[in-house]
Amino acid sequence: MTMALDLLVRLVQTPKELEDAFFVRREVFVKEQGIPLPLEQDEYDEISQHIVAYHEGEPIAAGRVRLLDAHVAKVDRICVLPQFRRQQVGVRMMQKLEQYATRTDNDYDVHVIKIYAQIHAVPFYETQDYRITSPEFIDGGLPYRAMEKRWLFVK
Repeated sequence: MTMALDLLVRLVQTPKELEDAFFVRREVFVKEQGIPLPLEQDEYDEISQHIVAYHEGEPIAAGRVRLLDAHVAKVDRICVLPQFRRQQVGVRMMQKLEQYATRTDNDYDVHVIKIYAQIHAVPFYETQDYRITSPEFIDGGLPYRAMEKRWLFVK
């Protein structure tokens, strides 16, 4: 069993934190996976709530969430630098994104979170109670499956 990293996972609130999130995304999606930058950074960046995780003051993971409607949120661009994978960083990232999306201090009643998971990440999301909702499809040259998690609660 791996010891949990000393990790600070926070909602992005400053331009520096946003640049830190974009740095991690470029490292993982553009440099490691070969996704073209114009596909990786998109129009949804402006309307999403971003998160970033820091270890010893350095950004190591990122993600974002946006509302699709009053009941459905979409989580995407979840990424962790390679040397920090398999150390529960992804779990902490998903907890923070889900906590933000389902918070009760707004006018929304989110009870479904959708995600497009790269095929290699599907087992991870299944451990987080996400279920596959689509056949395999290609996006940006990589294979994905649509997944979602549902909550049954009332505000």
